[in-house]
Amino acid sequence: MTYLAPRQGLFAIILLVSFCLQTLLLVISTDQQLSNSRALKGEQMVAQLIDEARLSLENKDRVSLSVIANRYTSEQDVTRILIKDNKDEILVPVGNAPMQQGDTIRQIATKGDAVIGSVALTLKDVSKGEIIAMQWPFVIGTMLLHLLLWVIYGYLARPTKEQINALSREIQNLHREQYMQMDPRNYDRDFDRRSSDRDSTGTERSDETVMGSETATVKKRDIHNEVNQYLRKQQSQGNASETVDMTASKMGETTEAGAEHQASDESQSDAGSTSQTSAKLAGASRLSATRSFDSVRVQLVFHDEFNMLERLAPSQRLPYLALCTQLLNQAITELLKQPLLLGVSLVNEPRFEDKGASVLLKADNSHAKVALAGVMLGKLYLMLNKIIHDKHIELSRFALPAKAGVSDDAQSEAMTQLLHSVGRKEQMLILLPNAGIKQINHHVQVHSIMRPTTVYERECAIFDGGNDAMIQRLADVRNAVLMIENDSDSAT
Repeated sequence: MTYLAPRQGLFAIILLVSFCLQTLLLVISTDQQLSNSRALKGEQMVAQLIDEARLSLENKDRVSLSVIANRYTSEQDVTRILIKDNKDEILVPVGNAPMQQGDTIRQIATKGDAVIGSVALTLKDVSKGEIIAMQWPFVIGTMLLHLLLWVIYGYLARPTKEQINALSREIQNLHREQYMQMDPRNYDRDFDRRSSDRDSTGTERSDETVMGSETATVKKRDIHNEVNQYLRKQQSQGNASETVDMTASKMGETTEAGAEHQASDESQSDAGSTSQTSAKLAGASRLSATRSFDSVRVQLVFHDEFNMLERLAPSQRLPYLALCTQLLNQAITELLKQPLLLGVSLVNEPRFEDKGASVLLKADNSHAKVALAGVMLGKLYLMLNKIIHDKHIELSRFALPAKAGVSDDAQSEAMTQLLHSVGRKEQMLILLPNAGIKQINHHVQVHSIMRPTTVYERECAIFDGGNDAMIQRLADVRNAVLMIENDSDSAT
């Protein structure tokens, strides 16, 4: 395929302007030269006419003056001759075009010291068209020269195949950096965490069972009271400084160490399911729509555009993360009580960190709707987080909106990238194979990402709403989580 030279139309406009300027300068210079020559010629003609007509002008012989004047009007440049006596009376007006504009040269006729009359000679103006007609070889030659320059530029400035390939690579790199770039710190932490998951031993599977049993036996907590206590505690702190001082840095280091310990515990709980999934996908593509799955990972991430959570003092950040963790665990406990989700169990014990929380749900049998459970959990937490966020904002306290991502465990890394690149506030992304889509198809509505740039974005869907039955179930679970039901306090 032959490509045109870059900005060839702009170069043509520049050449056209250059041609017009050259033609204009030619007309102006030629007109100036002709005007000077005609003025000199007119003065000579007037002086000659006075010498010839001095005797007839003195005698006021109109016939002789007319004959003399007619000889001069035969000149192409002369349009009119007007002869007057010493009393300024017109004796002879001669000319074929008396109304034509032009330069007029006047001179007084004298005989000795006496004035005997005057002569006025009008020269015709030369039009611009006549000048161009006289200079047509130069105009045509200049036009052909500019046309030749345009053709030469179009041929020599065409991009070569190497330049086209280099431009294609630059465009691909630009798209890759724009849509696939992630936060290097979060990426490194996730990479280290997944590496530790793969290297974990088989004894960690037993710890996973213990965690599941402990989660199942957790007493129902009064989340509403906990929220009010937390808000009152935050209000009592007043306008305390949120700057991270030396003590805060030490607490941040302690918190970071605790986060690594939590990541290690989570890796213990995820080790069994990760090994099973990798064994099933050994010979199949991870993007295959027919891939099998028996677990779903729900990732909950704060929508923190300005990294406010990192700048928050540990004395306020840690209670806020603890509140979010408590809210999430109670939501999981209440949701898994639904008969619709029978056979779905919690694998790990999720905890909120700076980068969010991750929940791993597993299907205990082939009839369990683990994909639907993941979608319902993601939507349920977004509903609860919005209530907490609105309460904090109403009281001028720190809070962050959230976004969720639901995928099978094999696509968890891809979902993490999607949440960072295309995820929006209070939005839930879904990346599931065909079997998972069939589970949620009759309960929720989804739509695709507009103008996807990667394979994962093309396969990903965005939660767009649910049917009345599912929304009512979620509302009931939300009310159950926030309801004041503390059996131990009632017994007391």
